[in-house]
Amino acid sequence: MAYYFLLLEIKTLMRYFLLLFFTISGHSLYAQKIDSIYINLYTDSLKKGTFNYINVDGLLSNGSYMPLDSSHIDFKASAGKFEGNSLWVEPGFTGEKISVSVTLKQDRTQQKAIDIYIKQKPDGPLKTVDEIMDDLKRNKKKKS
Repeated sequence: MAYYFLLLEIKTLMRYFLLLFFTISGHSLYAQKIDSIYINLYTDSLKKGTFNYINVDGLLSNGSYMPLDSSHIDFKASAGKFEGNSLWVEPGFTGEKISVSVTLKQDRTQQKAIDIYIKQKPDGPLKTVDEIMDDLKRNKKKKS
């Protein structure tokens, strides 16, 4: 009978230990401070008449990087309109560049700014499926 009560006490202690462990672990996940922010563009210019994704990464205090979105960052631009991380540039925009600035919401001293130029040359016509297949065949023959 005493053995049974001892097992119950051990199980109860284990539950409290696990609860404490997960509580402490959970707080350490959210305790990571963003030390600095970086703007990483996927392209060298913005296209008119489309959404352009502005990638912002945060360097955490543990040395890892985390992508940041509009819940972490305030986005501002000299032209266009932000929806989340994406900047809409009107098709009739005539400027040469757009200035974009990002500010970390939890620490307003963390800011970055960048000038991004507007793509000037129009996109050429898209290749047909036959043209793409011909290019692949030609490249394969060159490698042989």
